[in-house]
Amino acid sequence: MGMPLAEARAKARGLGVEVRSAWGVGRIVSEVFEAFAEPNFWEPTVVMDYPKEISPLARDHRRLPGVVERFEVICAGREMANAFSELNDPLEQRRRFEAQVEAREQGDEEAHPLDEDFLLALEYGMPPTGGMGLGVDRLVMLLTGEESIREVILFPALRPEG
Repeated sequence: MGMPLAEARAKARGLGVEVRSAWGVGRIVSEVFEAFAEPNFWEPTVVMDYPKEISPLARDHRRLPGVVERFEVICAGREMANAFSELNDPLEQRRRFEAQVEAREQGDEEAHPLDEDFLLALEYGMPPTGGMGLGVDRLVMLLTGEESIREVILFPALRPEG
């Protein structure tokens, strides 16, 4: 993410993308991508190498600085699956969680909270791992032609009474 922050903010705003003060270049690039590119991927498409800033649990890319080993499968303009190599260095994970806490304090609601239990598990030792999350609800949306996720969730979250 070699673009200066001020330039990224200006370009995103020029495209009509809302930019919050807590966002860095990686988050801004992600928001522009989601607004302009993602809706145009109709055929199943694998998008690789995401900004480190928006991927606090993923391992650093082996060759590209500022990027992590992560991919998403996008189909019909929607993210269907998300996958990445898990970060298993407890010191680096703590630094990333602390950066996420700072971003949350500056107003980034999507920033990841600090998870001491997860950090303790990493300190005990976690082998190299990876995983993929497939959004079954999004897959059902695709298969049924539904536009709203609320229409396909079998057990929607209940709102508190009163």
